[in-house]
Amino acid sequence: MRNLIELFHKYNYVFLFVLLQAVSMFMLFSFNDYQGSVALTSANSAVATVDRLYGDMEAYSKLKGTNASLTDSITRLQMENSVLRRELAAAKRDTAATEREVLNTLNKYRLIPALVVSNSNSDDLNNYIIIDKGERDGIKEYYGVVSGGGVIGIVSLVGERYSLVIPVVNRKSSISCRIRGKDYFGYLGWDGGKKLYGYVDDIPRYADVKVGDCIETNGYSEIFPPGIFIGRVTRIDDAPDGQSYRLIVNLGIDFANLRNVNVIASSFRAEVDTLRNHAAIIDGSAEEKKP
Repeated sequence: MRNLIELFHKYNYVFLFVLLQAVSMFMLFSFNDYQGSVALTSANSAVATVDRLYGDMEAYSKLKGTNASLTDSITRLQMENSVLRRELAAAKRDTAATEREVLNTLNKYRLIPALVVSNSNSDDLNNYIIIDKGERDGIKEYYGVVSGGGVIGIVSLVGERYSLVIPVVNRKSSISCRIRGKDYFGYLGWDGGKKLYGYVDDIPRYADVKVGDCIETNGYSEIFPPGIFIGRVTRIDDAPDGQSYRLIVNLGIDFANLRNVNVIASSFRAEVDTLRNHAAIIDGSAEEKKP
């Protein structure tokens, strides 16, 4: 306390000067509008500067945490990007493999390339497709029509230059098919609605079938050879008869963007027809010989 009193006593004139300056400044800014506004503006500016500096310091102190959060987010995005790239590559491989598989299966058959010139492309139950190949190109009724994505339909009517195709997305279509690798077979049908999906009935309940299984032609007719891709199982329901399964199938063909197709001209078709005709003749002869 004694030292403090001695300090005031020693510098009493300095303290008096500072006090008088403070009083004069107070009176100047209090009783003069212009000087008061200048002082207020300067004070606000100083406070804002201090606040900004404080905010910058606080943000800088949090920068480490923000940087860690950004690093974590970037890492997660990179991992997601890697997963998406792998899935995309797998999808491309799957599509390419399907196309190669279709071509390999059809290697023993003559393919007649054609273009789709008319596609009803609606949700109507009686959809149809017209292709630019006809009788003069070797097209016949009941020839199968396919593309790289799989089965499209069956030729129903043949003109000289054009042909009418009944696609699998038609209520009259019924394609004999099976579950790949399991040999359970049924018939592919379509009941309207989305063109991306069909159904397969008559699959027994004891069949080992699961979502993702491939549906393909079984070769029980001369229209399609066995092993042509049709689609993949997306859902397993009860069939209307209640005794079997109905498989909902995601079709391999995008009928909304159908352009290039191939008609299967089977070299065995004539032989099969000949055998059937002979069988009919034999049956007829047998009937005539009955007493």
